[in-house]
Amino acid sequence: MTEKRPQFLFYIIGFLFFILLFSLFNLQIINGEKYFRIAERNYVRIKTIEPVRGEIFDRKFRPIVTNKPSYNLYIVLGKIRNKTKLIDFIEEHFGSECKNIEEIIRKNRFRLYQEILLVRNVNFEKMVEISEKLNYFPSLFFKTGTVRNYAYENNFTGYLGRINEKEFSKLKNEGYTINSIIGKTGLERYYEKNLAGKKGFEILQVDASGKNLNLFKYNPKTPPVNGQNLILTIDNDLQNYLEHIFPSRKRGSIIVTNIATGGILAYISKPDFDPNIFNRSLSEKEWNLIVQNPAHPMLDRNIRGVYPPGSVYKPIMATLGLETGIIDENTKLAECTGGMQVGNRFYKCWLSSGHGKLNVIDALKYSCDVFFYDLSLQFALQDLDDFTKKNMLTVPTGIDLPGERAGFFPTEKWFRKNYGKYISLTGQKVNIAIGQGELLVTPLQICAYYAALGNEGEWIQPHLLMKTVDENGSTKIDYEHLQLPVSPSNLELIKKALYKVVNERYGTGTKAFVRDVTVYGKTGSAENHMGEKTHAWFAGFAEWEKPEIGFVVFLENAGHGGSEAAPIAKKIVEFYDNLREQ
Repeated sequence: MTEKRPQFLFYIIGFLFFILLFSLFNLQIINGEKYFRIAERNYVRIKTIEPVRGEIFDRKFRPIVTNKPSYNLYIVLGKIRNKTKLIDFIEEHFGSECKNIEEIIRKNRFRLYQEILLVRNVNFEKMVEISEKLNYFPSLFFKTGTVRNYAYENNFTGYLGRINEKEFSKLKNEGYTINSIIGKTGLERYYEKNLAGKKGFEILQVDASGKNLNLFKYNPKTPPVNGQNLILTIDNDLQNYLEHIFPSRKRGSIIVTNIATGGILAYISKPDFDPNIFNRSLSEKEWNLIVQNPAHPMLDRNIRGVYPPGSVYKPIMATLGLETGIIDENTKLAECTGGMQVGNRFYKCWLSSGHGKLNVIDALKYSCDVFFYDLSLQFALQDLDDFTKKNMLTVPTGIDLPGERAGFFPTEKWFRKNYGKYISLTGQKVNIAIGQGELLVTPLQICAYYAALGNEGEWIQPHLLMKTVDENGSTKIDYEHLQLPVSPSNLELIKKALYKVVNERYGTGTKAFVRDVTVYGKTGSAENHMGEKTHAWFAGFAEWEKPEIGFVVFLENAGHGGSEAAPIAKKIVEFYDNLREQ
């Protein structure tokens, strides 16, 4: 019995030795190349070098969006010692900024030695306080980065935010990582690729814990390419002035454009918001206060608000009548006695006592509804739709901002689908002829149209970007130009009428009159089902030696365009008059 025991142990040792030999053979011969590649990947780390995001300036190179230093908290999951204590520590100190830390760890469990961004823009005092405790948590560390500093509240710059899963899956092949901060709205989003630049890379040799071994004096490195700076057409002086004079607690917009270039000099949408609030993680309560605000401060009313244009649409109808030969300068249509009977309905004019019989110029000057009611009867609904679109209303302008809406022109098909196939289109045309009914436009479309009237009928795509600037120099951008469907002679008639609106007695826009500057314009008071008061419009352009600026003033539920919007237009022209002399 004692002789068999050593023999039995010999077999066991021999079997274990065989397993060891087989494992070595498997590791080194059969799967040697596979494990070599894995080891090489663990041995070599590629460190990302972030580029500097491009900044944004006004047309005089004054800052609108700049970068400022920040402290950001990162984690390396492969260095976690005690997961429970780590989670408790983060929730205690960063509970509001870093929600769902357990979910972050779970989602990134295969990125053991990749730096994961946890908290952005930690203030200096807190960074110092936390740094003293990080020796207990080697997986946590701070890195210096940058956050955006927005010079003023607005809707056009947009803001930055951390990339989400959907965005990452779309952009990961373009060099974006799970830590990337990208443009979410406005110019930050539209020009993301210009502003972001390209990341650089450094190849490091590391040990099993991820520590740099510094085996080579110089690690192979590809430097980053910094983002381009954007030089806008915006004028900060004008922008800040219009922010100051915009009626408090009113909703609406103001746009001022350079007629010769189409560049936007001022871009106001009210109420607006401070993009700087997105430099940190917002709590659910803070976010809900913004998105559930009934005034919708994050709605860019210039391009996403669609409204009935009211009487600022009447020059479109007047031009259609002139271009088709239905009317000329002297044609007088139905007499205005306070309204007009069309079928079984009486359509009122805004002046109950009536305007009498008018030609097209006076009809625009006094904004007589009856003239345009009568004129609409000479056209099919499709004619109005086609001509409206040829004048770049109810179509996107193509401005360099995301999310622009087209507006809406109700077609015959739309009416029959929504109101039944036996609906009469005559009454619908009558309403549309004075900019009412289901017709919807954006303030930007109206501004671009009136700027084109001041530019000899040449419509230029409205835009915010003048040029980009980087280390290689600057690049100017070309924008679309087209001609409105109006002859020079008929354009002069329309301009004559718009002059009378502002500069002659009883014109509806005399409150926009400015001494020593020639102002052309049109008032509008658009009825809406969302409030008791009408929307107030004033659109036009101003001329010195030649026309220089186009503008639109739009106020939601404010009353009459002549009394509410026109005085603001006057202030715009007066301020610009002083500005151009500086």
